[in-house]
Amino acid sequence: MNQQLPKQHHTEPDVDIERLQQYVDVLDDVLAYARERDYTGWDYGDGLSSRVLHSIPFDNLWFNLAVQEFIKRCPVNVRPLFRVEQRRNFKGIALFAMANRTRAQLGDWFDGRESSELYHNDAESLTEWLVDNQVTGFSGFGGSHRHRIQHPSGRSGPRHTIPNSPNLVSTSYGVKALLAGEEFDPNYPDIAKTAFDLAVEDLDYRPKDGGAVMDYYIGHPKDSYTLNALAIGARYFVELYGQFGDEELLERAEAVFDYVASKQTERGGWYYREPPTSSHLSMDNHHNGFIIESLLRYEQLVGSGRYDDEIELGLDFHARELFDEDGAPNFDEENAYPRDIHATAQGILVFTYAGQYDRAERAIDWALKNMYVPEEGRFYFRKQRFYTKRMTLMRWAQAWMAYAIAEYLATRISGEPSHGYGIDSLRATTETA
Repeated sequence: MNQQLPKQHHTEPDVDIERLQQYVDVLDDVLAYARERDYTGWDYGDGLSSRVLHSIPFDNLWFNLAVQEFIKRCPVNVRPLFRVEQRRNFKGIALFAMANRTRAQLGDWFDGRESSELYHNDAESLTEWLVDNQVTGFSGFGGSHRHRIQHPSGRSGPRHTIPNSPNLVSTSYGVKALLAGEEFDPNYPDIAKTAFDLAVEDLDYRPKDGGAVMDYYIGHPKDSYTLNALAIGARYFVELYGQFGDEELLERAEAVFDYVASKQTERGGWYYREPPTSSHLSMDNHHNGFIIESLLRYEQLVGSGRYDDEIELGLDFHARELFDEDGAPNFDEENAYPRDIHATAQGILVFTYAGQYDRAERAIDWALKNMYVPEEGRFYFRKQRFYTKRMTLMRWAQAWMAYAIAEYLATRISGEPSHGYGIDSLRATTETA
C-alpha cells in the first residue's frame, strides 16, 4: 500500500513508504558491514599493495602490470594469497561520509532520531579523516588513491610508500563531502575551495578545442584526455560556484563541460578517452554515467539549459543501451558482460537525478537479487556470463551502493535531487545563478 509523506517533507505525489523502508534496511546492513571493518578493505586496482610483490628484489613496469591485472581480473579473490593490504580509499571514505550523513537525516522519517547518532558520528569522523588524509605538497585540497597503480605510461607513486599524487575524481568526491559536511566544521568549504587551485596549477587546466581540459592525474599522458574525469572535475568547480558564487569557477567549469559535450557521439554516449584509440575501453557504463550525472548537476545549480540536448541524448543512450529493462547493467554499448556493481550504483544515481525512479528501483532490485548477500550486508563485485566474482571490494561495491541507495532515498523523500547533500541542506537550483 502506498502512503503519502507529510507535504512539507517532499514534492512527490506518491511515495511507497514500505518499499523505501526495505531499501533503508539494506542501507543499514551495508553501512554496518563497512563500519565493522573500520571502512577498510580491498579495492579494484590494489594489486601493487601486495607484500609478496614488495619482497621481490626488482622493479619492472611490465611485471608490475602483470601482477596488478592478474589480481584484478582473477575469477577468485587471490588478494589474501598475495597478501594485498586492506586500506581505506579516499573516494570510498567520501562516499561513506555522505551516505552516513544522509542516513542520519533519514531517522526523522523511518526510525527516530535516537538511531541517527551513530550515522551522524561516523559521517563527522569520516569527513574529518578526508581533511587529515588529503594530499600534501600541492596547491590545494586533493585526494588520491592510497595504493600505487601501475599505468603503462608510468605509475602513481613510489613503490614502498603510500602515494601522494592527486587525481580529479578522488578530489571531486572529497570536495563534495566537505561541502556537504559544513555542519561539522564551518571551515570545510574554504578547504574544499582550494581544490580549484590544485586543478588549475597541478593538474594543468588549459584551453583545448574551444573548451578546456585538465590532467586526470599527475603524469597523465598529454596526448589524450579522460572524458569522465574531466566532467567530474568540472562538477566540483560548479559545486564550489554553488557554494561561493565566484563567476570564475562557473566559467572554468563551462569551458571543460563544453569540451566534454563536444565529444558526445551521435549514438549518445562518450568514449572513455579522447581520442578513443588511446584506451581499450569503449563507451562503458559507469564512466558514461559520471558524465551525465555531472551535466545534470550543472543544470540543477545553474539552470541555463546549456547542455539540455546532450543530457537528453545521453540519458536515452544510458537507459537504452547500457541497461536492460530488468535493471541489469551492461558493460558497454556492445557487451552485456561483465555486469559490474559499480555500473549498477552509477545507474541508480543517474536515473534518480533524472527523475526516472522506476529505472532506479529496477537497478536496485536487480542488484539485490543477483549481487547481494543479505545475511552479511555485502555486494559482490561482478557477474560474468557463467560465474560471479564473489569478492567484496569496499569502495567499488560497498561505498558506491551505500551512496547510491542513500541518494535514491533522500531524493524520493525530499522531491529534489540530493547530489550528496542529503535532505536537510539541499542547494537551491538558482541560489547563486
